[in-house]
Amino acid sequence: MNRAYLVHVLRANWFRLLLVAIGLAIWGAILPIVYDAFGQQFRSIMDSGIIPPQFAQFGGGDIFSLTGSVALGFIHPFAVALNMVFAVGFAGAAIAGERQRGTLEVLLARPISRRVLYLTAAFATALFVCLTVAAQTLGTFGGAGATGRLDELGAGNLPLLWFNAVLLYGAFAAVALAASISFDRLTPALGVALAFVLVSYFFEAVGSLWPDAAFLQDYSLFHYLDAQRALTGLPDVRDFAILGAVIIIGVAYALAMFPRRDLAAPA
Repeated sequence: MNRAYLVHVLRANWFRLLLVAIGLAIWGAILPIVYDAFGQQFRSIMDSGIIPPQFAQFGGGDIFSLTGSVALGFIHPFAVALNMVFAVGFAGAAIAGERQRGTLEVLLARPISRRVLYLTAAFATALFVCLTVAAQTLGTFGGAGATGRLDELGAGNLPLLWFNAVLLYGAFAAVALAASISFDRLTPALGVALAFVLVSYFFEAVGSLWPDAAFLQDYSLFHYLDAQRALTGLPDVRDFAILGAVIIIGVAYALAMFPRRDLAAPA
């Protein structure tokens, strides 16, 4: 890992990190508060049969319990979009963006190898993901504390939820970095990474809402973020293993391919 490059990356992204962290902390606090205020009303509406059950549950979350509301908050498009700022936005631009700007050659002309450059970018991405997910997790803790529901939440298991979410966004980041080292331009790198995220989210959404398509969820990385089980303290180890395997494959691909690929002359 190259310390000078890492410091440069952190300095260039600290304000964006702060804004994303604040947004996620606020969002994390909102769901427990909303559940505390309207949870019983939601339950009464569902018990009346007005709304089909599948429309009240999504991605392993629901509106009938505090843990379900927290799970829904972690899989909500707003939370996903904010977490993707670094997991896909930064990661996808880390190498391809430098190449497009013509600054990658300057970096590699210094005493820094391609593997070290990649590992530094990967470490920075992992740090950003860990911090943004921590902000949402701490927001959830604050929201549950403000409503006096920490015991109901299972606050002692929040680190498991944090780790599960870090693995999810770490997997997307590994794919985005693999795409970033594969292209000389930013647009295709981000396009591949975003397409992977959108297809994964589509499979989870359709599988959650349409029982006949439930099998699609197995092909979605979002399906392996199981916030409710994590908050019980009994997560499915298979979820962690699958997400970890995606990270390992993405890192292995990048470490093998980046040093061997040719860099085309700047256009």
